[in-house]
Amino acid sequence: MDDEAPLRTLISERLIEQGFDVAEADSGERALELLNEFAFDVVISDLRLPGVNGQQVIEAAIDRYPGIVAIVVTGYGTVKSAVDALKRGAADFVTKPFQFDELLHVLTTALERRRLKNENAYLRQQLDERFGLGAIIGRSERMRSLFQMIETVAGTSTTILISGETGTGKEIVARAIHHTSARRQHRFVALNCSAIPDTLLEAEIFGHVRGAFTGAVVSRAGRVEHADKGTLFLDEVGTMPATLQMKMLRVLQEREFERVGENKPVKVDVRIVAATHADLGRMVKEGTFREDLYYRLNVIQMELPPLRERREDIPLLVQHFLGKYATAAGPHRGAPQLLVSQDAMRRLMSFSWPGNVRQLENAVERGVALLGGRSTIELSDLPPEVQAAPVTFLPAVEFPEAGVDLPGMIAEIERDLITRALSRTGGNKAAAATLLHIKRTTLVEKLKRLPLH
Repeated sequence: MDDEAPLRTLISERLIEQGFDVAEADSGERALELLNEFAFDVVISDLRLPGVNGQQVIEAAIDRYPGIVAIVVTGYGTVKSAVDALKRGAADFVTKPFQFDELLHVLTTALERRRLKNENAYLRQQLDERFGLGAIIGRSERMRSLFQMIETVAGTSTTILISGETGTGKEIVARAIHHTSARRQHRFVALNCSAIPDTLLEAEIFGHVRGAFTGAVVSRAGRVEHADKGTLFLDEVGTMPATLQMKMLRVLQEREFERVGENKPVKVDVRIVAATHADLGRMVKEGTFREDLYYRLNVIQMELPPLRERREDIPLLVQHFLGKYATAAGPHRGAPQLLVSQDAMRRLMSFSWPGNVRQLENAVERGVALLGGRSTIELSDLPPEVQAAPVTFLPAVEFPEAGVDLPGMIAEIERDLITRALSRTGGNKAAAATLLHIKRTTLVEKLKRLPLH
């Protein structure tokens, strides 16, 4: 990172010659964007920049990736600032003007030091910051919006519908809503509607009196009654049979219900938080879910993003799970001593995670279990499907409802790479084609089809 383009380009080219893969940033803001998208091994940054300065970038990089090597580039008059950067975790610094061999020596020495002493580094990200809300982990824009919504509605008794793919943490969000609300002194009662047979679900929700059905030898309170003055969480509410949907509607409208085998209504003060991975709106159109119940449940809707749409949260989640499973592994293996190698972190951030946060947790648990006497989870410790995930500098693209212009996006990527190749080779098409691993004639044809900006 340097706002002096000639120096930045020269250093990048020399590092590439030494076998490094390099991404450039001309500002602190751009550097932070790149750090959100990729787990780099090294960050080399000038300190004095307008806006977000080099020190802020270095601190953000170390905060997010404790194993990263940070090298500071500074002028003679700002050596004190470089020393301050070392105190905050930077590995070393070089003073302008410098020879490239000096920078390379500092860099290789720092990498070797990390390799030998990485057990002294640890994941230091604060998990109990303002946006923690208990066990919810994340600082991405999508999660910040979710945290704000939780803080806004938790103090009310409004019914909430949480939607999201399996494994995104819907119950964790429901618990956060409860424990942030005035009902936190009372019970949070959870029920997975898909885990109980339809024949037993009514009695499980509303309770029953003695003799109501075969086997009902004693009266028993249901989940709604247990949650009185607290919160009832109905997971996979879309699987609730039609006969129960009407009775649940009565609870929401009248705040009363009847136990199975009894005709006397029971008043209840309960907040309903429901969750589903299904599209209830589509189910209403298909006639498989009551429209009136849908609108009663969907007063406030919270949609949890899949993990692939908030990849910048993966390092935070990994840190959290490392601490959880390191502690479970035994007192000899403290959470601060465990690390994930940058190569492994890159795969974790590149994988699509169809099972979302739950699948990521399982992957980290596997890695900790395979450590033996080591302190760093390597690529080989991850599940095979994660090991095989392709690594890319490109950020994840959020898929809008209207879809994406794939040809246009591919053309833009081609145009960008061709522009950069020509810039690096001073406009030499043959050399640029070699960098792009294509024929010169192919490059010429692409230039005709993709005119540069």
